[in-house]
Amino acid sequence: MHDRCLIAALLLLLVSRANAGDEGRVYFGTYTKAGGSEGIYTADFDGASGMVGNPVLAATVASPSFLTIAPSGETLYAVSEVGGADGGRVTAFRVLDSGQLEKINDRISGGDGPCHLSLSPDRKTLAVANYGGGSVASYRIDDDGSLSAPVSVIQHAGRSVDPKRQKEPHAHSVNFSPDGRFVYAADLGTDRIYVYAVDGATSALKRAGETVIAPGSGPRHFTFRPDGRFAYVINEMILQVTAFRADVASGALTEIQSLGTLPDGTAPFGSTAEVVAHPSGRFLYGSNRGHDSIVVYSIDEASGRLTRVENEPIRGKTPRHFVVSPDGKWLLAAGQQSDSVTVFAIDGKTGALDFADSQIKVSSPVCIRFLPNP
Repeated sequence: MHDRCLIAALLLLLVSRANAGDEGRVYFGTYTKAGGSEGIYTADFDGASGMVGNPVLAATVASPSFLTIAPSGETLYAVSEVGGADGGRVTAFRVLDSGQLEKINDRISGGDGPCHLSLSPDRKTLAVANYGGGSVASYRIDDDGSLSAPVSVIQHAGRSVDPKRQKEPHAHSVNFSPDGRFVYAADLGTDRIYVYAVDGATSALKRAGETVIAPGSGPRHFTFRPDGRFAYVINEMILQVTAFRADVASGALTEIQSLGTLPDGTAPFGSTAEVVAHPSGRFLYGSNRGHDSIVVYSIDEASGRLTRVENEPIRGKTPRHFVVSPDGKWLLAAGQQSDSVTVFAIDGKTGALDFADSQIKVSSPVCIRFLPNP
């Protein structure tokens, strides 16, 4: 009897640990408004079923439209996409055990309308893109997660061919190379991807080059395949993804392909938003606003070239952002204009998406982040 009880207890412990490993947490950045969102929200996520719990307010902050979380899971950084005499704001938060966020400090963003930010792999540098101001900024991160004053604020210059949307620069994203040596800033207004070398000791940025995109493309968000050999930018205005070969030593990009984000035969309408590489490096995903779908591509391992697999409707409206879970099993899509977040299972062989019968309400969701499990 004693042995049976012991075996039962051990089995129960193993099951409990397995279930605990499937538990996670997600955070939602939003556009705040009277009677709607008040800031950053958080919810539990069941990695076994794909179910998302009821979202609760984690921090009150104005229009935290983009978030990033340190790999340790201890700190979260958010832009406030607002304007003013000094531009927008960037805030550092401490992530509490309860999931609530405790403000550490905040700084000016160096320009109007900060819309994107990224953290360096060594967690020492934060980069921010200011859409309205057409500039990028960098910050040094202290040991407690706090932000320094801006170390670099670099103003982009120029324009492109669209008289309404491209009469001035609009920096739309900033992404570090996997080794942290470079920052890539996609500028919708100038049809360029600017490359900046990162000073690892000071977090200062220095221009290292640029890549010109086809006129009128409107490059928006950018991502690397995890191995750093290839990179992809999603072009908001012409609904295409452009693939590049990346030179690890110099940071230079060489274009190898451009491919549409809509099904064959579909006339372009709406705009694109986010682009994300699967953790395996085998698939790429992009979002279409208007068509309200996620496009799925397979990535050729040797060449980096893309082949379209499918377009999956998000069962909501205006997928401004989506995220792939760290284990590569789930994709969560934010429907900005449907106040919804929808969950899809990812087919590990093809990358295709399958609705997981899981959807929650979040007011004006525009960014989703998983809390890492270090």
